[in-house]
Amino acid sequence: MKNNLLEILACPICKGELFYDSTNQELICKFDRVAYPVIDDIPVMLESRARRLSLDEEK
Repeated sequence: MKNNLLEILACPICKGELFYDSTNQELICKFDRVAYPVIDDIPVMLESRARRLSLDEEK
């Protein structure tokens, strides 16, 4: 994921900062504890497609 794209993207729920997890190809919102998938280098920023993070996944 390109850094300049990551700088302008925000969580659609809280409008907060996102962190890229290259291992799992996901954008993480630590505040809402959700992960948005990145498919073919395209972030899928839909709340319905987000995955809830478990407590042990918090970084």
